Amino acid sequence: MVRFRGRLTVRIFTALFATETNTFSPIPTGWRSFSAEGLYHDDASLRAPELFAQTPLGEWRRLATAEGHTIVEGLAAQAAPAGRVLQTVYAQLRDKLVQSIQAAAPVDMVLLDLHGAMAAEGVDDCTFDILSHVRAVVGPSIAIGVELDLHCQITKAALDLANITICYKEYPHTDIIERAREVYQLTSATAQGRAKPTVGLFDCRMVGAWPTIRQPMIDFVGRMQAFEGRDGVLSVSLAHGFPWGDVPASGAKLWVIIDGDQRRAEALAEQLGREFYALRGEMTFPHETIDQALDAAFENDRRPWIIADVADNPGGGAPGDSTFILQRLIERGVRDAALGCIADPSAVDTCFDAGIGACFDLRVGGKYGRSSGPPLDLTVTVRGLDEDHAQGPSGARLSLGSSAWIETAGIDLVVCKSRHQVYTRNAFTGLGIELTQKKLIVVKSSQHFYADFSQISRDIRYVSTAGALDLDFAKIPYTRRDLNYWPRVADPLSS
Repeated sequence: MVRFRGRLTVRIFTALFATETNTFSPIPTGWRSFSAEGLYHDDASLRAPELFAQTPLGEWRRLATAEGHTIVEGLAAQAAPAGRVLQTVYAQLRDKLVQSIQAAAPVDMVLLDLHGAMAAEGVDDCTFDILSHVRAVVGPSIAIGVELDLHCQITKAALDLANITICYKEYPHTDIIERAREVYQLTSATAQGRAKPTVGLFDCRMVGAWPTIRQPMIDFVGRMQAFEGRDGVLSVSLAHGFPWGDVPASGAKLWVIIDGDQRRAEALAEQLGREFYALRGEMTFPHETIDQALDAAFENDRRPWIIADVADNPGGGAPGDSTFILQRLIERGVRDAALGCIADPSAVDTCFDAGIGACFDLRVGGKYGRSSGPPLDLTVTVRGLDEDHAQGPSGARLSLGSSAWIETAGIDLVVCKSRHQVYTRNAFTGLGIELTQKKLIVVKSSQHFYADFSQISRDIRYVSTAGALDLDFAKIPYTRRDLNYWPRVADPLSS
């Protein structure tokens, strides 16, 4: 049993307040955005263990309980990626988090799951803003630990407000629980006086997307981990940044936490940051046009061939209803294919009204704006319906809401009320669609589908369309972040 200030039992405050803000998205983030994902006050991991068991909140409760400590949960609010959070919604939720800490006082340490890429109306850096309010409440002596998504937008000012800040190392994010344990252990060590963390941050001046399932990122993640636990190095984090967040802090940053040695933390952060920077020419995100991917798919007989509709990934704030790829599949006469998940509540309602087996004309997709493409008028047959369809990322149950399986011209479509990227195969199979013998599967996702779908196919192509997520990182129309970054500038650290 560990002791905090001589006491065996301590109070640990935990909270979740997260979303990933695409400042170019046409969809504002408001109350319904948070309530759709689950908006809880003070008991999220107990009330909804199916949602939070495989999250930092659930893991922190397990760890604290095992050590005989008391967990006091505050706000648990998360929303699917979209545009800026409405000002009144953000302020009220932030204040609710702060009030719950005040109500829980005294606490011995604070653990926060923040994602790190939230931006609200009038607030570019919500991570700094939240931590400023929390630190003002608990004072300088209480240890604060923070877990962030690696697509966070981070600043030294925000890092200085917390004692321990760690982001995921893997993309897809397969290490959330592992990082949660590190946050807990290192924040506990800080609270007990066994560690005096200092942090150094290096701005890599890069914008991009870097999956860690291929080289050279596999080796670079290993390189970061090789330093941890040696010579006082507590943690090494690489924030990839979120390219579609137009805020001053956007871009790749690397930070190092070292026990009691600020100069070494800064030096190692710069060393590793420059090593990452030196790899920039080898780490371009692979993508191609729709026709290039389709041509490649039909040049071989392997099944299934998977295409990622990266530009319409709801996990990056896209509407999830673009029709560019579907339209081209139909134009080229592609059959024996599946595509999902299309966010189209009105189409779902019509399918439920019609019932399974009904054949009729239906307008699908293309409803949010220019990045959605044109709506398609299709003759469809309803093959399956589910009032509460779901998929299961990371062992959790993520509701897709009322959903329909419709077939048109030899293509199976999953149409949902809730806007989510595809994580797992049961987004399709849960409605009855058999995938293994399909010639082609199109998923509206960038990378988080990979862990599950790669089990049935290694033939995966990433497609760029005119959707909301522009993969030409050099041409993203930033107005708030500076433009001295790679790949817009060949060597920005020398500029």
